[in-house]
Amino acid sequence: MEPTAEPAPGPADPLAAAAAREPVGSLAPALLAGGELTVRGRIPDASNAVLYCTVELDGRSADCVYKPVAGERPLWDFPDGTLAQREVAAYEIARACGWDLIPTTVLRDGPYGTGMVQEWIAPPGDGDEAPELLALVAEDEPEPGWKAVGRADIGAGRTALLVHADHPRLRQLAVLDAVINNGDRKGGHLLPGAGGAFFAIDHGVTFNSADKLRTLLWGWAGEPLTDEALGVLRDLRAALDEGAPLAARMAELITEPELTALRARIEGLLRSGRHPEPSGEWPAIPWPPV
Repeated sequence: MEPTAEPAPGPADPLAAAAAREPVGSLAPALLAGGELTVRGRIPDASNAVLYCTVELDGRSADCVYKPVAGERPLWDFPDGTLAQREVAAYEIARACGWDLIPTTVLRDGPYGTGMVQEWIAPPGDGDEAPELLALVAEDEPEPGWKAVGRADIGAGRTALLVHADHPRLRQLAVLDAVINNGDRKGGHLLPGAGGAFFAIDHGVTFNSADKLRTLLWGWAGEPLTDEALGVLRDLRAALDEGAPLAARMAELITEPELTALRARIEGLLRSGRHPEPSGEWPAIPWPPV
């Protein structure tokens, strides 16, 4: 599928249009789900179709990303369901955890059929300092405020230590990735927002019933989970009980074996009380890491 879009004319009153836009990171699902979706162009270099759009409803507007199911490439290890549904499922789980880590995400019809529509996270503006989350350092041990992931090949026979920030929001994301079994947590999937915030995107390869966790956030591997995380996991377990609204919603988005495995992962985390460690049965770091 190769959708294209003609550039849209600019608004008659740019200041009024800007005032109507929603604050980044707080978009109401109703706007994404019910607004008029207009394709503005295609985001290059994506493995699947990713379209940059605007959505408008009752005088409100926002930028968003639209990933139609028709533009997905089949994956041998995800033969059932769709990437779009998994993206929405990841958002639903993050929201149930009370963690605003994933931009507002809905499943809806669009110009190229059913797809995932997600709030667009614009880069930080002038005066906003983007948080430093990942780095390669020459030292053998991380400095305070950083967690070691492992040695990385940087070419010419040299290696460097890959580290990530010891950031509470990043730690929440590590727990979320363990819950949803994220097979592709790369550095490029962490988008800086305004005010030092950041958001996680690209959750199409999640919820597999087999262990697929691949991430750059191994710095807490084997460490005890925080009290906050344990409380969130206990609440999430209850919210996924048979007959609960979240369980019914997840059954619409992922397969029954995947839902069973989701519950088992939560039980496993609560039983161990610790961040998971690499299993050794699957590459622990995604490639390419960015």
